[in-house]
Amino acid sequence: VQLVESGGGLVQPGGSLRLSCAASGFTFSKIHMSWVRQAPGKGPEWVSTISSGGASTWYVDSVKGRFTISRDNRKNTLYLQMNSLIPEDSGLYYCARQRDFLAAREIPPRDDWGQGTQVTVSE
Repeated sequence: VQLVESGGGLVQPGGSLRLSCAASGFTFSKIHMSWVRQAPGKGPEWVSTISSGGASTWYVDSVKGRFTISRDNRKNTLYLQMNSLIPEDSGLYYCARQRDFLAAREIPPRDDWGQGTQVTVSE
C-alpha cells in the first residue's frame, strides 16, 4: 500500500491550495478515503472523508464551506481543494484509507496514512 501526497506549500491567508494523493497497492475505488492534519505540537485532527464512489462527503466543522474533498477512481487519486485558508489550517496533511465504513468522522489507524505534505498559511 502506498499513499503519496503532494501540493502543499506556503500560502498567504485567504489563498488556496489543492492537495493530491496518489494511491497504489490496493483497490482504491472500494475504499473510503480521508484527509487528516496535524499542527506542530498538537494531535492529529480528522478533516474530511469521501465515500468509495464519491457520492458522500463529510467535513469537520472548521473547514465546511472552504474545503472540498474529491476523488478520481480512474486515476487512483484523492484531492483536497482548500480555499480561504487561515493560519489555523497550517500543518502536515495526510491522506488515509478509511477502511471502517462506519467511522467516516474518525481518524484512521496510523498505518493507513501516507507520509504527508506540509501546508503553511502565513503572511
